[in-house]
Amino acid sequence: MRVKYLILGAGPAGLAFAATLSKLGETSFVILEKNNEAGGLCRSAECDGAALDIGGGHFLDVRKKNVLDFIFSFMPQEEWNFYKRNTKIVVGKHTIGYPFEANIWQFPFEEQVEYLESIAKASFSRREENPERFMEWIRWKLGDRIAENYMIPYNQKIWSCDLNDLGTYWLEKLPDVSFRETLASCLKRAPYGSIPAHAEFYYPQKSGYGEVFSRMAESLKEHIRYDCRVSKLDCDDNRINDVFTGEYVINTIPWHEFSSSVGLEGLTEQLKYASIDIDYYSQDSDVDAHWTYYADPDLTYHRKVHRDHIIEGAKGFWTETNSKRRKEIGDAHFENQYAYPLNTLEKPKIIGALLEKMRKRNVYGLGRWGEWEHLNSDVVIEHGMKLAHELVEWGDQKSTA
Repeated sequence: MRVKYLILGAGPAGLAFAATLSKLGETSFVILEKNNEAGGLCRSAECDGAALDIGGGHFLDVRKKNVLDFIFSFMPQEEWNFYKRNTKIVVGKHTIGYPFEANIWQFPFEEQVEYLESIAKASFSRREENPERFMEWIRWKLGDRIAENYMIPYNQKIWSCDLNDLGTYWLEKLPDVSFRETLASCLKRAPYGSIPAHAEFYYPQKSGYGEVFSRMAESLKEHIRYDCRVSKLDCDDNRINDVFTGEYVINTIPWHEFSSSVGLEGLTEQLKYASIDIDYYSQDSDVDAHWTYYADPDLTYHRKVHRDHIIEGAKGFWTETNSKRRKEIGDAHFENQYAYPLNTLEKPKIIGALLEKMRKRNVYGLGRWGEWEHLNSDVVIEHGMKLAHELVEWGDQKSTA
């Protein structure tokens, strides 16, 4: 079977790309999906009378109007609830608001003083040179106390790797921690600054986040081949599994999943990732929040998503745990081999070389796994829309040249 666009994976990236093709009037495309349903990490399942997001918590950020318009064309805005983010951090015996640095005022007085002293001594505050390794950078940026009590143990839990194998290029989105602003916050007993991401978000009223991708897939159903695992890519003619051929191949799945005739193994084996388990518990949430972060290394999970505070009529919560740390299974259990790409020191060079090599063969990486970036769903959708427009427009220009 030969098509113009051969799309690997029916997650948010592949669906957004394909749906944009369809909106542009393109019909020559096929999506290959290894599961029997679409949605990828954003899939939802019925669990204990309500939806549960089996790939972890995903929420629709409100800042990208083009993405919202696109999403609402499949699932109207009136079927979503709008939330102002309420998230917490549990550190030791204390629960404070998120983000950490803006809510130090919520600690007892003595601990506030210790945090303030640590921030004042941080190398960043003294404008010392930026370190290249994660552990050094966290101390440089935030001070020893925030690093040791929260950032290092939390990141050790979520990534479960040697943190000094991670670079710092992905951490620039962390806000600067100002001694002056933190001191003022403690004196006023009020947070400062703004929440970096998902300060406001949408979530479906009566279903899981996967519902919108199910509807998107339904609109594309004649183009999707389910239960079709990609195992081989022949780059001489962009043929998949010796069955499907595309003028363009759009890869949204982990590059590890298939062998390639151009020998990607030397690059893909250097791309690392974290696996995450989702466990549902039926009891009421113990924190008044949409979700909560946990730094305590004695707790296996790093985050709880309080379903009873997000979905109308739902109860219970789910935990998210790095698979290497799993010790128990909840009332319902789901495993995600590919959850988060790891931002290792050499990753930008590795993925850059891989993507450049493949683009020369009309094979494009797209989304969290194709680009090997920890991208939120709204960013993934925007990338899919953008790439579809670029390729269609480029093809139109080529045909009229």
